[in-house]
Amino acid sequence: MIRQAALDALPVREALPELVSALDGHGTAVLCAPPGTGKTTLVPLVLAGLVGGGPRRRVIVAEPRRIAARAAARRMAWLLGERVGGAVGFTVRGERVAGLGTVVEVVTTGVLLQRLQRDQELAGVDVVVLDECHERHLDADTVAAFLLDVRETLRPELRLVAASATTDSAGWARVLGGAPVVEAAGVSYPVETVWAPPARPVRPPHGMRVDPAQLAHVASVVRRALAERSGDVLCFLPGVGEIARVAGQLGGVDAEVLQVHGRAPAAVQDAALTASDHRRVILATAVAESSLTVPGVRVVVDSGLAREPRVDHARGLGALATVRASRAAGRQRAGRAGREAPGTVYRCWAEAEDGRLAAFPSPEIRIADLAQFALQAACWGDPDAAGLALLDPPPAGAMAAAREVLVAVGAVSAAGGVTPRGQRMARLGLHPRLARALLDGSAALGARRAAEVVALLSEEPPREYGDDLAAAWRRARAGGDAYAARWRAEAHRLERALQDPAGLSAAPPLPETGGSASSSPVRGSAPAPAAAPPPDPRTSNAGGPVSAAPPALGARGAGRVPDDAAAGLIAALAFPERIARSKGSGSFLMASGTGADLGDGSALRHAPWLAVAVADRPPHSAAARIRLAAAVDEDTALTAAAHLRADADEVHWEDGDVVARAVQRLGAIELAVRPLRTPGPVLVRAALLDGLRAEGLALLRWTPDALALRARLGFLHRTLGGAWPDVADDAVLLERADDWLEPELSRARRRADLARIDAGQALNRLLPWATGEAVRLDELAPERLEVPSGSRIRLDYSAEHGQPVLAVKLQELFGLAETPRVAGVPVLVHLLSPAGRPAAVTADLASFWQGGYRAVRAELRGRYPKHPWPEDPATAEPTRHTNARLRR
Repeated sequence: MIRQAALDALPVREALPELVSALDGHGTAVLCAPPGTGKTTLVPLVLAGLVGGGPRRRVIVAEPRRIAARAAARRMAWLLGERVGGAVGFTVRGERVAGLGTVVEVVTTGVLLQRLQRDQELAGVDVVVLDECHERHLDADTVAAFLLDVRETLRPELRLVAASATTDSAGWARVLGGAPVVEAAGVSYPVETVWAPPARPVRPPHGMRVDPAQLAHVASVVRRALAERSGDVLCFLPGVGEIARVAGQLGGVDAEVLQVHGRAPAAVQDAALTASDHRRVILATAVAESSLTVPGVRVVVDSGLAREPRVDHARGLGALATVRASRAAGRQRAGRAGREAPGTVYRCWAEAEDGRLAAFPSPEIRIADLAQFALQAACWGDPDAAGLALLDPPPAGAMAAAREVLVAVGAVSAAGGVTPRGQRMARLGLHPRLARALLDGSAALGARRAAEVVALLSEEPPREYGDDLAAAWRRARAGGDAYAARWRAEAHRLERALQDPAGLSAAPPLPETGGSASSSPVRGSAPAPAAAPPPDPRTSNAGGPVSAAPPALGARGAGRVPDDAAAGLIAALAFPERIARSKGSGSFLMASGTGADLGDGSALRHAPWLAVAVADRPPHSAAARIRLAAAVDEDTALTAAAHLRADADEVHWEDGDVVARAVQRLGAIELAVRPLRTPGPVLVRAALLDGLRAEGLALLRWTPDALALRARLGFLHRTLGGAWPDVADDAVLLERADDWLEPELSRARRRADLARIDAGQALNRLLPWATGEAVRLDELAPERLEVPSGSRIRLDYSAEHGQPVLAVKLQELFGLAETPRVAGVPVLVHLLSPAGRPAAVTADLASFWQGGYRAVRAELRGRYPKHPWPEDPATAEPTRHTNARLRR
């Protein structure tokens, strides 16, 4: 029996006529409705004609999370007075409760994505509702783009609704082709905000690390909320580890403490969504932000933290990072407190910080590993995703890295087109890396064993399982915990998928009751994959290219490979660039070139080789931290990462000289090294240039004449420019090494040879000989300048931005009225005493003779009486000699 009173109480009903009208007129719409208005539950029932008397239509509702999909289906079934699996059903990874009579089916976006690849028309489906689209999960963005493609090319009558409480409505309206925006007024109860920052500063999150002081503060705020307010408390934390730590600090509170996250058993998730007679504290990740009404919650404690994917392409590592939650997420979280009655949100940060938070979460397409997205796009027939209507385009660098992975595993051709192998990978519902490991590993291990290990990698085991993948495998086999149950179900799914290459074992689409019939693909796409969704890309491990099926793996025999070796083989196939060799004391070097360390007490510390499945990089550390790995032997390492193996002559500058070696490598790992007696001259030349860059041009022989020539050329470049070269900067000179250091550099073989190169002679090659200006060097920047006494005095051009300096005894300039010039620039005259000590500096001799000379004369003529000190130096005879010598 329909619960009409509950339906009538949902505020979104006021916006339904406008929404239906928008869909009738445009076919697409953006629905903005605050939390608690019924957009997730009432809207699909009305669009399906199950309530309200409209025409009967089949509706798919796509939710970003399994917990939300199950909860939404249960709520809609309750409103209809039915059980789930009747008119309303759901499909999530590994679980489907739906039947022939199902009209509204709630699915995860991953399930819908795979279903679209299998049946691009969505035959029998009339309306798709993309719920909580503000979260910007990659699957949701991809599904929206594919659905718009279907509407444009195959089924213009297919209706599409993008729904959210907090979203970029203008952006979604643009993507949906100018879709109308329908806003529903909410009647949520008022929520009081209490700002509860830590009393003392805490370290900001970095990587996966959250300051323990921050978690202790969150626990204290939960206790405060229990004391100050009534009702259940919903506390938002970034991840499972933080939930466990805060739960441990809430011992003794007068409330039941529940831990709700994506890995929690369905029974625990259901308990959180069921009203209780006793008070509860629900510690939850972002799974509780959207689409859920948690009964009894009157208080929200918001840590202000969230998790987002990050990919380090250079290190071949992908992981989740802890970040500050956006303002949109904060509004969603606060709204949980006002669903049923007035509530309170305690925000664990200062009010002044709130305005500096990001407005919306970062779209996954900007920050996540895109290998799976790129494979989906290739299967759709658009390898570059250039023709997809996406709110944000995929970053070019991330797409290039994704294509490298797909080409290496044989999923796409060099031109980007999907291969039959890639089609099968897509049907497996795995990250392409894990799909490669499953396909190639099953030949060596058999379908069941390969599926079991890949299932361990598709959802990382709990930390208490340890860092040894083989030991975790044994524990999952024997375990009775929630993870082990999910692992067994996933392993069974993967085994069936291996035995069913066409994907026929997947859940079928809903029975056809409407829509157009056409068998033409949207973009020349491949046969469609199975309905099983891929793992959440936020938890998949990214990295560099991997190789397609290596030879001879199947020769081992499925029954002869021990468990430890089997686990290592699968991990090596999935992540060959993370194969690592021991450096001793629990430290390893991965083939990618990144160092990696095992934790103290790890049973793997003495393994000579590892296949690293999961690793992250702690803050301020150059080395990664190994979270999950398996021991492998060298043969497995070399076979799984055969594409990384190379024999090369390596010549480089090391410890102050050229080192030449013949090296066998597995990526960055040196397998064998021997001295190279006759290295190639090109390699040697490059090494010598590296040495010059590292240690400077002082490695060459710089005579005084060479230094003087460099200074003269530098002066002419600063003064006249034009064809006169820039020789002051070592980097500039090294860029022009071909112009001035050849052929000496090509003949050199070691550091000592560099020291024999006359830098001055080499610099002469840079003079502007082609223009004829080179012959004017001595005219424009003479090495020496003749003074009135007849002496030829060397000019100093070394002042980088100054004038040439003429240092000369004062008496030798008597009779010189004007300051000498060089290339039009007056020299800076350093007038010296008869003993050669500085007496005065001037760039204007005429002024000096008239003024400054008298002071110098008065000071020095008593000290040097044997030298002439005429009263009128401008007319006196210049001399290098004393008075006695002059009289003779």
